[in-house]
Amino acid sequence: MRKLILATVLAVCAGISPAVSALGAEELRIGLSQYPTTLHPSMDPSIAKSYVNSMTRRPLTVYDQQWELICMLCTELPSLEAGSAEVVPLPEGVEGAGDGRGIALTYSIQPGATWGDGTPVSTRDVMFTWKAGRHPTAGVGNLEAYKRTYRIDVVDDKTFVLYSDRVSFEYAAINDFRLLPAHIEEPIFDAAPDDYRNRTTYDTDPTNPGLFYGPYRLTEVVPGSRLVLERNPTWWGKQPAFDRITLLTVETTTALEANLLSNNVDMIAGELGLTLDQALAFEKRYGDRYDVVYKPSLLYEHIDLMLDNPILQDKRVRQALVYAIDREAINQRLFDGKQPVAHSDVSPLDWVYNEDVKKYPYDPAQAAALLDAAGWNQLRNGIRHNAAGEPLQLEFMTTAGSRIRELVQQVLQSQWKQVGIDIKVRNEPPRVFFGQTLHERRFTGLAMFGWGKGPEHVPLTTLKSDQIPAAENGWSGQNYTGFQNAEMDALIEAIGLELDRPKRKALWDRLQQIYAEEVPVIGLYWRANPYILPKWLKGVRPTGQMATSSLWVEEWTVEGR
Repeated sequence: MRKLILATVLAVCAGISPAVSALGAEELRIGLSQYPTTLHPSMDPSIAKSYVNSMTRRPLTVYDQQWELICMLCTELPSLEAGSAEVVPLPEGVEGAGDGRGIALTYSIQPGATWGDGTPVSTRDVMFTWKAGRHPTAGVGNLEAYKRTYRIDVVDDKTFVLYSDRVSFEYAAINDFRLLPAHIEEPIFDAAPDDYRNRTTYDTDPTNPGLFYGPYRLTEVVPGSRLVLERNPTWWGKQPAFDRITLLTVETTTALEANLLSNNVDMIAGELGLTLDQALAFEKRYGDRYDVVYKPSLLYEHIDLMLDNPILQDKRVRQALVYAIDREAINQRLFDGKQPVAHSDVSPLDWVYNEDVKKYPYDPAQAAALLDAAGWNQLRNGIRHNAAGEPLQLEFMTTAGSRIRELVQQVLQSQWKQVGIDIKVRNEPPRVFFGQTLHERRFTGLAMFGWGKGPEHVPLTTLKSDQIPAAENGWSGQNYTGFQNAEMDALIEAIGLELDRPKRKALWDRLQQIYAEEVPVIGLYWRANPYILPKWLKGVRPTGQMATSSLWVEEWTVEGR
C-alpha cells in the first residue's frame, strides 16, 4: 500500500513531498499524547475524543476559526430576523427562566448527510438523541442542555423545530446536541437506560460504520494505542486528501517527539502534543525541517480543588495555595512568556474578560498569614499542623507521562512545602485519570488538567451547583470540585438570558470576581498550543478554542497535489 510518510530527512529538508507508490493509498499519521476514554459523542468529554470525532462526525453548529457560529450538519442558522427563530410563550408546567418566554428554532439537516452504513441522518436521530440526553441516569455530559429543550416537532425527515425553555444570547448554538444513530443505539438504550453508558456501540463495536457520518470512519481500534480512520464512502462534503489517517497515542511527550523524528508519525497535534517548552526547543533544532505553529488559545491549565475535603473547604486555605506559587516565573522560565497566568476562567482573548478581578501575585508571607488565620499555625518538621495535631497534607494528581505537567507539579510541590504544606504526588495514566478519577470525583485534594472553551463560554457544567457528578445522576456534569454558590448559579442563568452586550459584560465581570475570590479552582496559565507539521502539509488551521483543527480535516492537503 502506498503511504504518504516523512520518508527521509533529505526529502523533507529539500522541501519535497515524500514519494508515493503505485498503489495509490495515501496515509497521514498523527501523534497524540492522550487516548480517548470513550468514543461516545456525549459521554466523558475530553480533547482526545473531540480530536477523533471531529474527523468522523460534524456538529449541527460550531464556532469556526474566526470564532463565529456556523452550521455544519445543519443548512442554516435559525434567526429572529429571518423568522426561523420565534419567541414563544412557555406552556403550562414549563418553568424555564421564569419570564414565561421560550424560543422555537427551526433546523434542517444537510440533505446528503448519511451514516456510514447508508442510513440517512434524519430527525429520527434527533428525537433519540434528545430522549437519551434527557435521561437522568444515562450518563450524558451536558444533561442540563437537553433538559432545557422541552419539545421537538418533526417537520419531515430532515427538518425539525426545537423548543428551548429560555431565550439566550446564543439561542442558535446547539453545539452540544450531538446526534446519535437511532437505528443502532436506540434499541440498546431502550433495553437498559441506566446501563446505557456501559453498553453503547461506540465502545462495544467502535468500528461499526453506522456510527459515523463525517469525512472518515473508524476501521481499526487498538485500545490505548492506535486508531485508524479511512475515508467514509457516504460523506457528502469535499473529499479529503488522505485515504487513511492513523492516530498514534504516545502518552510520554518525550517519546512522542522521538516517534516524530524516527518517522513513526508525520505530525504532532497541537491540541494534544508536545508541551510548549518542548516545542520551543524542538523548533531551535529542527525548524528547518518542520513548521512549528503556536496558537494562543482559550484552553487553560488549572488545578481543580476537591471541596469535599475539609481542609479545602476553608477559603483562606484555597487563597493561600495560590499566593504560595509563582505562576509568572513558571510562564517566563518554562514557556518563554508565551503562556500567561490565568487569573480567572475567562481568557484575556475573550471580549468578556475582566481585567480588574482579584489577582494573586507570588506572596509567601501572605500565604503564611492566611494559613495561620485558618488554624494551621503549628510547625512540626517543616509541616503545618492544626490544634488537633493534624498535618496540612494534600494529594496532588495529574496525568502521568506529561513531562511538563510533572515538572510544574514538582515546582508547585516545592513552593507549597516552603509555606508548610505537605503535598503527596500520585499520578495516573490519562485514560484512568480522565475516565474514572475526575469523572467520578475520586481525587481527594488537587487535580491538574486542561479545560478547552469556546468563545464566551458560559461555565454551566463546570460551576453550577446542580452539575456535580454523582452516581445518582449517572455522573453527569463537570463540576468536579463540588463548588456550590447561589450567586454564581444565578449569574450563570442570567448571562445566558441577557441579550444586551454591555449588560451581559457586567454580569460576566461579577462572575469572574466570585471565581477569583472563592478559588474553587487554581488557574495556572493559558496554553499556547504548538502544532508540529511537516512542511508539505497545508491547510491545518488551529482555532484557539474548543473546536479542534481536525474538524476541517477535508481542507488538509499535500503541497503540490
